[in-house]
Amino acid sequence: EPTRMQMLQGNPLLLSYSLQELLARDTVQVEVIPEKKGLFLKHVEYEVSSQRFQSSVYRRYNDFVVFHEMLLHKFPYRMVPALPPKRMLGADREFIEARRRALKRFINLVARHPPFSEDVVLKLFLSFSGPDVQNKLKESAQCVGDEFLHSRLATRAKDFLPADIQVQFAASRELIRNIYNSFYKLRDRAERIASRAIDNAADLLIFGKELSALGSDTTPLPSWASLSSSTWGSLKQALKGLSVEFALLADKAAQQGKQEESDVVEKLNLFLDLLQSYKDLCERHEKGVLHKHQRALHKYSLMKRQMVSAAHSREPEAVEQLESRIVEQENAIQTMELRNHFSLYCLHQETQLVHAYLPLTSHILGAFVNSQIQGHKEMSKVWNDLKPKLHCLFAGPSGTLTLPRSTQEDCLLPR
Repeated sequence: EPTRMQMLQGNPLLLSYSLQELLARDTVQVEVIPEKKGLFLKHVEYEVSSQRFQSSVYRRYNDFVVFHEMLLHKFPYRMVPALPPKRMLGADREFIEARRRALKRFINLVARHPPFSEDVVLKLFLSFSGPDVQNKLKESAQCVGDEFLHSRLATRAKDFLPADIQVQFAASRELIRNIYNSFYKLRDRAERIASRAIDNAADLLIFGKELSALGSDTTPLPSWASLSSSTWGSLKQALKGLSVEFALLADKAAQQGKQEESDVVEKLNLFLDLLQSYKDLCERHEKGVLHKHQRALHKYSLMKRQMVSAAHSREPEAVEQLESRIVEQENAIQTMELRNHFSLYCLHQETQLVHAYLPLTSHILGAFVNSQIQGHKEMSKVWNDLKPKLHCLFAGPSGTLTLPRSTQEDCLLPR
């Protein structure tokens, strides 16, 4: 532990955050408030409440969009989670709820991200209650460059990077891609399990209602069935009373499905959002700063060739102009090299953050196992309470009890 602390103190590249520390940074709730009708469309507003800032503000989807743009502007080399898509035409309740959940995941990932959590743009978004939060967010980022321009480590990032940083980057990217693919499949299966529990609840409720309807049937018996009138009356009375237990079973199944949606599926979605933001960051690194750096080097090479050609042609004015342009290009290349190293520096730290979130897997599995145990335990109790009420259903023609084979065997078992 002392050696580990010395490494952390000596190298700012290394992070020491645990999952508990990241989760404790803030918890943000996002709830839909009653719709307000505009001139043409209904606008959905959200109440965004932060534990850390002890604040509660109203935000629309477009406010989230501007906030997202400011984050990308200020932190292009960090994991900025994606926003859910905007729906242009009328949105149904299912879409609004899915987007609310996605916005909640987004803002919690942002609020717990170390660099984001200390930036003024986050504080404004979570606590500013003025009339025009979008302009306020833009003003806060106006005339302020990105993280590279105001980081004290920007020009020294290369000194802290390992020699094999490119190899590590490629290996880490492949690992995160594999983890994402596996968690994507886990999320799909968890969704199906939760959906089956909710469907099971609906089926159990309908099953109980049909039994109740059968027991409440008032159609008179025909004369040829009069010998069995007492049996049918007893059966109807018993069937009518079973709907209460089936309604209770349906309620237990629905509770289990909803709990697994919130405790298992949503946490899997949160982790997938984080992994996707890492994949997006890798693409921005390759297609952005790295690509620009390579283009600048190619342009520099062409300028050098042009200058050699002009020197051979004895064109002093052309040579002078090219020399000036080459100096400018060299400065641009130097800046891009610094940005490339700073981008890799940030990528290294973001990789550490992803791994800090990996223990969330145990939380998810624990929630899933506990939900299954609790759900089966509660439903098993209701089924066992229901079983004694079935005995009056098995009365034979002579009034003796005629149990099905499995029930007879249960009765013969020693208690």
